Amino acid sequence: MHGVWTPDQIRAAEQQLFAETPEPVVMRRAAYAVAVHTARVLTDITGGVSGRRVALLVGAGNNGGDALWAGAFLRRRGVGVTAVLLAPEKAHAAGLAALRRAGGRAVSAEGPSPDTSGIGADAADAVERADVVVDGIVGLSARGSLRPTAAELVRRVEVPVIAVDLPSGVDPMTGAVDGPAVSADLTVTFGGRKPCHVLGEGAVRSGELEVVDIGLDDHLPDPELHVLQPAEIGAAWPVPGPTDDKYTQGVIGVAAGSATYPGAAVLASGAAVQATAGMVRYAGPAADVVRSHWPEVVATGSVRDAGKVQAWAVGPGIGLGASGRDVLQHVLESGRPVCADADSITLFANDPTLWDARDPDTPLVLTPHAGEFARLAGHELGADRVEAAREVAARFDAVVLLKGNTTIVAAPDGRVLVNDAQHSWPATAGSGDVLTGLIGALLASGVEPWLACGYAAHVHSLAADLAAHAGSVDPPAVGAPIGASALLEAVPMAIREVRRAALG
Repeated sequence: MHGVWTPDQIRAAEQQLFAETPEPVVMRRAAYAVAVHTARVLTDITGGVSGRRVALLVGAGNNGGDALWAGAFLRRRGVGVTAVLLAPEKAHAAGLAALRRAGGRAVSAEGPSPDTSGIGADAADAVERADVVVDGIVGLSARGSLRPTAAELVRRVEVPVIAVDLPSGVDPMTGAVDGPAVSADLTVTFGGRKPCHVLGEGAVRSGELEVVDIGLDDHLPDPELHVLQPAEIGAAWPVPGPTDDKYTQGVIGVAAGSATYPGAAVLASGAAVQATAGMVRYAGPAADVVRSHWPEVVATGSVRDAGKVQAWAVGPGIGLGASGRDVLQHVLESGRPVCADADSITLFANDPTLWDARDPDTPLVLTPHAGEFARLAGHELGADRVEAAREVAARFDAVVLLKGNTTIVAAPDGRVLVNDAQHSWPATAGSGDVLTGLIGALLASGVEPWLACGYAAHVHSLAADLAAHAGSVDPPAVGAPIGASALLEAVPMAIREVRRAALG
């Protein structure tokens, strides 16, 4: 797993490092890394480094200092560097001096302007003529969107942007953006990933992420968040072994859909079949339709006739009336791990006595979207999705998978996994039913619920991406909207991808 650390954790680690290594030395390490990656981007887009132009957008403090020192290193390689100072009186003194000694220029962001923007002519010229722009406007201590002058400069940028530590204007803790902000093509960050790199809009605006070791590794505490990697998912994904049979691989029970709306039953059962389950037992009024789509599924009309299972996936399409309530109660009383989705979540919210049917020692997974979360929690989701998921996980002693472009998986003990899809292809009706079936199958195979959710979320988003780009021959490949059936069909391909990553 990749770790993710909060700004407070990073700052505390930096203070420990500064006790061993002078702060200016550490800053130059960070700046050198920014310069190296900027040179790489220059070479990629222009074919060289010397004679190219770089504009530095420089705010106050150390983030601006990193940009200025990076400019000094680039200047020594023959790059024309102009620092646009957003707060000249607060610019990092040592970094500015280093840039000037190397032959770089510094201009104020504001000044006489040929238009009404308030942007000085020299600043506008530096940005508009640059081959690459380095964003050193604000650092990890900043909150809120860009101020007007910075926003106007960023608006004028039409070339690749390299962000120092984080894209300015993105909330460091939540990745939220509530106004003008930088969209970086590459973010160079130091010591470890921060929440803004993996959460919300910040994950997209960070672009390509390079994590640079500047000596913090030995001082970092346990990470606040975790990001699973394809290779570890592939290594852990259950596949049949030499001694396995249909029972040892896990038997999953699916309680979903209705006679009127059988699609949820077909999609959830199909996902369980495609994922891993040695046997899928469907129980519900859509049994005939499920059999017609998936003849390998053992289908019955009632959860009471389903037979033995190792886990249950319940909720999509079961309805909010008495029959749906009875189905959920029976599944909870089975003493088996349960993945509860869709109507199950609303039933919990409408009837708190249902919680009493659950054995407290039996794992429970809840998979709400934003609206369902609000019903469970009793309040709207808000910007801090991580703390929101943690709150509900602790309150109900359940693993909570909070759906979204960035999926949050919170365990009752506070552990959090993050899956950033970097796309929105699963935003289609029935997609959640597929995810429910994947999670249920992994639970039946004995995968720990927190990890089962993380594995399923990654494979689900990967399958959607593969389906969206299926058949594309355009360079670069262009995706197209998909339905949940196409996503389901791509699940085996996604599993092969993560297993291939595990094999190296």
